[in-house]
Amino acid sequence: MSAPPRPLLKVCGATAPEEAAAVAPRADLVGLWYGVENGARDLTGDRLTELAGAVRTAGRAEPVLVTFLHDAERIAAAARAARVRWIQLHAYQPPAAVAALRAALPDAVLVKAVHVLDGACVERPFLTAYARAGADLFLVDAATRGGAVGSTGHRVPAEALEALLPVLPRPFLLAGGLGEADAPGHAFAAHPGFRGVDIDHAARADAGLLDPARVAALDRAWTGTPAPGP
Repeated sequence: MSAPPRPLLKVCGATAPEEAAAVAPRADLVGLWYGVENGARDLTGDRLTELAGAVRTAGRAEPVLVTFLHDAERIAAAARAARVRWIQLHAYQPPAAVAALRAALPDAVLVKAVHVLDGACVERPFLTAYARAGADLFLVDAATRGGAVGSTGHRVPAEALEALLPVLPRPFLLAGGLGEADAPGHAFAAHPGFRGVDIDHAARADAGLLDPARVAALDRAWTGTPAPGP
């Protein structure tokens, strides 16, 4: 029996090339917001291209276009311009939007976020439809009653995740207020569908920027990657 793949570490919400390049050596994926209306870390198309280039040239990480948009043509155009292969649909896009994006970008890695609210997954009736439409991975995150999705710092309740995992038709990343201390013996890290974590708040310094030292600590904790030698 082959060993499970090493978990991926995604950190999210870089806003400057220097910030993105500083964390790329110890992350697998760096999220870049595009089409996140009123988002504090939303980027223009030109800025997305600039930061994606900084991620690619600075380390092992790949840039991820994280969006609330439903317009597959606009998403695909931005991804092509920025040469981004990973796309994370983080709002309530329907399966048809996933299918249109898959048709436009057949070689992309499509991550569809699903949202746990009041202990249940909002998109549960559509999970199979998302998989058939072309989603490669799900990202399980918490939503709030106020309508916030993404980077809320709210945790997905363990019992809600336990109920959801048996019906997920694709592997998953886990988000929702996770940090370094959550990694040892995390209840769901041994699940065969677990592919890694998506972390925002715990990857940031007090000033709010993604912090290389914190990302390195998260990398050691969640993926087992040791610190580089002298």
